[in-house]
Amino acid sequence: MTIKKICRRNVEAAEEALLGLSHRIHADPELGFEEYRACRLLSTELEQRGFTLERGLAQMPTAFRATIGEGPLVVGVCVEYDALPGIGHACGHNVIAAAGMTAAFGLAPLVDKLGIKLVVFGTPAEENGGGKVVLLEAGEFDGLDLAMMVHPSNREQSRSHCLAIGDLRVRFIGKNAHASAAPYEGINAGDAVTVAQVAVGLLRQQLHPGDQVHSIVSHGGEAANVIPADTELVFNFRSPKLETLDRLEQRIRACVAGAATATGCTFEASSEAPAYSEFNNNDILSDLYRANAEALGRTFDHEDDISPVGSTDMANVSRIVPAIHPMLDIDCGTAVNHQPEFAQHCISEAADRAAIEGGLSMAWTIIDVATDEATQRSLRTDREHLLAD
Repeated sequence: MTIKKICRRNVEAAEEALLGLSHRIHADPELGFEEYRACRLLSTELEQRGFTLERGLAQMPTAFRATIGEGPLVVGVCVEYDALPGIGHACGHNVIAAAGMTAAFGLAPLVDKLGIKLVVFGTPAEENGGGKVVLLEAGEFDGLDLAMMVHPSNREQSRSHCLAIGDLRVRFIGKNAHASAAPYEGINAGDAVTVAQVAVGLLRQQLHPGDQVHSIVSHGGEAANVIPADTELVFNFRSPKLETLDRLEQRIRACVAGAATATGCTFEASSEAPAYSEFNNNDILSDLYRANAEALGRTFDHEDDISPVGSTDMANVSRIVPAIHPMLDIDCGTAVNHQPEFAQHCISEAADRAAIEGGLSMAWTIIDVATDEATQRSLRTDREHLLAD
């Protein structure tokens, strides 16, 4: 029996448990940096299967590293488990977790035979806090030869096409006054929000191709009959390259400063999460992953006509380690990520199948690398180039 068949049998024997993990996480959504139950569920399961656990990585209580094997080839598999405010697992991180665990369960009994050290990273707060960037800056990904994860979507992709992203939280500070009796005594922080939004809206006609700006008013005041003295506006902004993200941020900050000047307010502006990079797909791993996924019956019909959308902190990992972040079609019709309808599709039969097949495709890709010294040398050369840049 081939080693890939043994790996598949390992997964098949654990399939009920793996899908149980996905459904339990989906039914109990937790926000970024608060994923205590999901973290405990996954880390305990890995510990029971022979992995050595390190919890609380980089001072994040819901981050962990699970390691098995002592081989010279060091392989990282990332799992995510944070949900979205109000709409739960509408980005399918339960599927990501189950797929990563599938790869781990399939490979764990084979690490000595393959000569690998398998490291499963529990990475919190992908949606709002950049957990992988925190781990990266703490050196937790140092020494990896390759890293990977998969993500549910409305289409199948062997490569990730994503944008760099940053955030800006702006607080305008004015002065309260009675909106009818003495509005002239006030300094309207609500107007500052409006002027800033209009300025950014007009800026959009002159943005570079691929640049995007999104915003919400997170606090608009307390009462309609009081001139608001304290308001808050939150921006996300994206650009095709991390290097061009700063240019876009400076233009948004200029709009904010102008709005404050126009209304007489003062303002404070800060970022809550580290910036995410665009993704650097490793061609060797992407091609191997696609071949393995196709061997399992998955199809890649539209890879040549995909425009960059969305963002991920896994992209920052791809800047220092050969990495992939394929997308899994969960047969969700017109639903897309970050819609409530998508959340329901993330516990469908198609999503369950995607979690198992995506995880197995990762495991088989790791087997391909582990059993081919020329591929290992090429990946190490790729890593040296990344570290030299």
